[in-house]
Amino acid sequence: MIGNPRTFWLALLTTAAALTAAAVVGPVLGRVAVAAAAAVAALVHAGALIRLALRIHHGRSDFGPCRGAGFLGMGALLTGAGVALTGVPALSHGPIAAGTTLIAAPTYLLGLLLLPGTAPTLGARLRRLLDGAGIGVSLFYCAWVLALKSEASGTAPLRLAVAVTGSVAIAVAVVTGLRAVRHRPAALGCAGGAALSIVGLDVYSLLLLGHHGAWPAVPATVTAGLVLAGLAMVAGPFLITAGARRAGDGPTRPEVFDEGGSLAAYPLLIGPALLAVAVSAFHLLTGGRFDVTSVALGLAAFGALAVRELLAARDIRRYALRLAGREARFRTLVSGSTDVTIVLDADLVVRWQSPAAARQFGLSDQDALDRPLTDLLHPDDHGPVTEALRAVLSGRQHVLVQARLRDGFGRWRDTESTVSDQRTAPEVAGLVVHVRDVGDRAQLQRTLDEVAWTDDQTGLANRRRFVAAAGEACHEGRPCSLLVLELERFSSVADLHGQAVAGAVLIEAARRLRIATAGHDVPARLGDAAFAVLTEAPLVHAFALATRLATALAEPFHLPGHTVHLAADVGVADLLSAGTAEEALRHADVARRRARQLARSRDGGRVECYDKSFEAALVRRTDIEQQLPGAIGRGELDVVFQPIADLASRRPAGAEALLRWRHPRLGAVPPAEFLPIAEELGTGLAEEIGAWVLHKACRQLSCWRRDGRELWVSVNVSARRLAADGWLPTVATALDTHDIPPEALVVEVTEAALPDDTLAVEQLAGLRALGVRTALDHFGTGPTALAHLRRLPIDMLKIDQSLFNEPAGRRGPATPIVDVVVALARRLGIDVIACGLETESHVDVVRAAGCPLGQGYLISPPDHAEHVEAFLERHRAPML
Repeated sequence: MIGNPRTFWLALLTTAAALTAAAVVGPVLGRVAVAAAAAVAALVHAGALIRLALRIHHGRSDFGPCRGAGFLGMGALLTGAGVALTGVPALSHGPIAAGTTLIAAPTYLLGLLLLPGTAPTLGARLRRLLDGAGIGVSLFYCAWVLALKSEASGTAPLRLAVAVTGSVAIAVAVVTGLRAVRHRPAALGCAGGAALSIVGLDVYSLLLLGHHGAWPAVPATVTAGLVLAGLAMVAGPFLITAGARRAGDGPTRPEVFDEGGSLAAYPLLIGPALLAVAVSAFHLLTGGRFDVTSVALGLAAFGALAVRELLAARDIRRYALRLAGREARFRTLVSGSTDVTIVLDADLVVRWQSPAAARQFGLSDQDALDRPLTDLLHPDDHGPVTEALRAVLSGRQHVLVQARLRDGFGRWRDTESTVSDQRTAPEVAGLVVHVRDVGDRAQLQRTLDEVAWTDDQTGLANRRRFVAAAGEACHEGRPCSLLVLELERFSSVADLHGQAVAGAVLIEAARRLRIATAGHDVPARLGDAAFAVLTEAPLVHAFALATRLATALAEPFHLPGHTVHLAADVGVADLLSAGTAEEALRHADVARRRARQLARSRDGGRVECYDKSFEAALVRRTDIEQQLPGAIGRGELDVVFQPIADLASRRPAGAEALLRWRHPRLGAVPPAEFLPIAEELGTGLAEEIGAWVLHKACRQLSCWRRDGRELWVSVNVSARRLAADGWLPTVATALDTHDIPPEALVVEVTEAALPDDTLAVEQLAGLRALGVRTALDHFGTGPTALAHLRRLPIDMLKIDQSLFNEPAGRRGPATPIVDVVVALARRLGIDVIACGLETESHVDVVRAAGCPLGQGYLISPPDHAEHVEAFLERHRAPML
């Protein structure tokens, strides 16, 4: 188990014990034991190292990584073979040991220098050899001059060569191990093992060369020296093998070698060199003389230092050229770059700026140097920039800073900077700021933002920007109000005048919004003819602003060749109460729709503030809009009839057909609620319902007349339906289909919804031409003057209850207005029907005025046809 520490120490202790015991038994056996133990240890580890080299070579098919282990194994093999020969009694032991040292030591050094990670280049290996040679020879020179020369006079050259070789080899091994580039633990292990092996082999050789007498007379010191040498030769190969196993099997790339570090050997060389000079001076001062060996050692040390100096001079020249090249490249990059480089100290004061500062920003050194960086920045950017720079000083690696920089001409330039902390680099010792001009990019970004956040037709903020501004205000908790308005009848502008005029109207409306709003308000266009305003005013002031906007938009739009009259209904909502921008926008739109519903009866805009009740009304309206189209098919619509009787005899003269809708979920929905919605949907639903009611009433009238009941039936029609082109053909078709006389059908139109006189006269005259009678319903609630009755082709006049209802507590004759209306109608040949009769006093008033017919809950409530038939049966004969 080569390389196992426990095995090594056990073997080492066993070997030491064996060597000591052998030395005690006898010098001859001690020498043989030392030789045997050292030879066995060296040969075993030599085999392990050679096998390791072969395995590396087999795995990589390359001699490079395996050479170090191979030569170390060869050195161990030479050591083991040479020491083994010294154990043979018949041979000359001293010269064999010396020759082994002279051959094995260089082999160890060669393997150590070729080991991966120690010295990857030939120059590095040469430096290691020169460093070791200079140190080893200098130290040996000092020892020779001070002590060895007097004691070793007449020393054989072979012994001197062994001593010098050992000193140099040990010094080279130590320097190589300490200066390893990679795999430092492995290099230290191999270098330590090689040094131990060389020390043991060198001591062993010197002891054998120095003893010329018979071995039984060997002194105890020689025996102890042999034992220690043997222990060193046993431990050395183990350390070499253990270190070689930890080294990598890949060659160290030359570029990994730090060339600049080659000068780090000078402190090691200077010490021995100065020591040698001091020893020489001391020797001369004490009257000593230098022998040939001293001179040779001095020349060798001087030669090693001289060659090392030449290599160092070459290195310095190469490094200077490299630094000059790097500086030239740096200056080229810095001077040619569009980025400006600035160096700041810890107080954020500018200490250096690149030449590009003058070219890019017009900043001279006088403008920037020795000034705080914040003096060059926009005041609004001082805080963020200072905070970012302090963050770098506190430990952040890199930050990106955006700020406006004042150039040499006083203009603000948009810049972007990266900051890195280089205070640990002595050449810089500060913060490095790379500044680039991003003005074009910032302008492009502003243009893109303007396109993305602005309505391209009006120049107002678009919906996206408006929602973002409202969301920001809501997030900050600022009290704000939202106004949503829409230009009514705008769609007809494009139809009547073209898209160009419609676009001009939108631009003028946007201009009026800008004028009417304050500077901090945000007017926006939400889409088509819908606009919105975000204002910081409270709800009361926002209502006043909405009124001003509605008034401003109600003013005529005077355009070249055209004058357009529009109106705007405005909804107002509170932002904070809604919670979110989208919810507040929806609230304001609900209020706007409510305002539009309430403003249909007048020309002009209306303003409404959001209320929760509007939400319920909107939901109900939405449900009606969704459910109404299929009401006929589902059988949810029905027609009820309310009798109209002669007030004198109480006999039925006719009946009014009334539409009813009963929905399973919505319940009973009155016609006044769903019929306007049907007309607004604009899908022909109102026409479909009107035709269905007409045919339903005519069918029931036909049944009653076949049963011998001489009645007439009135059907209500809206003003829009009356003005439609297909209304008259529909009436004619119903008469023919159900075979009823035209005079039995009465068409009622409400006075308040009556169209203008010309259209009314034409449509009513068309019905009279068919033979159908017409009636004006709820007379007295609308704007129709009494004089207009003469021009309208009507046959019946249904007066409203408000004309004859006596106020509470009033006593006196019947209301004079009823007398006037009835008298005028009688003179015009118009029958009068009093609607809304609920008490006998009502009947007394209208009868006293001369009104012959009446309708109301006093006579009969509206009911289905079968119940009305029962009423008709009960009132066939006149009532007494």
